[in-house]
Amino acid sequence: MELVSTAGMAVTGSNMGFMIKGLIPYKLFGQELWITTTHVSILIVDVFLIIFFLAVRKRMKNPQQVPKGLQNVAEIIVDMLDNMVKGSMGKNAGKFANYIGSIFILILISNISGVFGLRPPTADYGVTFPLGVMSFLIIQYNNIKHNKLGAAKALLDPIPLFLPVNLIGEIAVPISLSLRLFGNVLSGTVMMSLVYSLIPVFCRFGFPAVLHIYFDLFAGAIQTYVFCMLTMTYVNDKLSDE
Repeated sequence: MELVSTAGMAVTGSNMGFMIKGLIPYKLFGQELWITTTHVSILIVDVFLIIFFLAVRKRMKNPQQVPKGLQNVAEIIVDMLDNMVKGSMGKNAGKFANYIGSIFILILISNISGVFGLRPPTADYGVTFPLGVMSFLIIQYNNIKHNKLGAAKALLDPIPLFLPVNLIGEIAVPISLSLRLFGNVLSGTVMMSLVYSLIPVFCRFGFPAVLHIYFDLFAGAIQTYVFCMLTMTYVNDKLSDE
């Protein structure tokens, strides 16, 4: 069996844990396609998030005056995300808090899913690129809505000769957002796979935990923050009246 992953690597039925593996083949319009480890991982992440949010919704129907348990966790998460968006976007925060909060939670859980034995979905460029494109569309939509003809005029600054350069700069936004997230998460996945393949079996229950804290938890949280912060910066830049 051979499958070409969205990262551009040939993936076979080997034991290389960091590669995308085909699990279940199926045909669509005469083409052979595969359900891969990425599909399974992101499905598990999505199911977990849906169950969590439904539980929070049920709990918040009858909120306690003094929050505890699940209500306390939910309020901490919402406060943290609101403060992050307000600190970066100021008066524009209210319009984008839901989007930034949603992608922050999705990317964070995807990034740290390696701690629970999954291959992080964000280690697949087929996942990070659509996230970059969504942010790009939101950036450009608000650019056109706010600046109208000024959005097109900005592409000609400082002189019309700079049009190709300015276009490349705009098109590079979703590519840079997605590649930065993908590259950092994939590198952590590769490092952990190499560690597990090099150390004896009896050492796999202690030493790797320290590395998981860095590669999955710390680096995963940092890359989530960077992706969201850059998105907010790009949007704020288009909404600026200066």
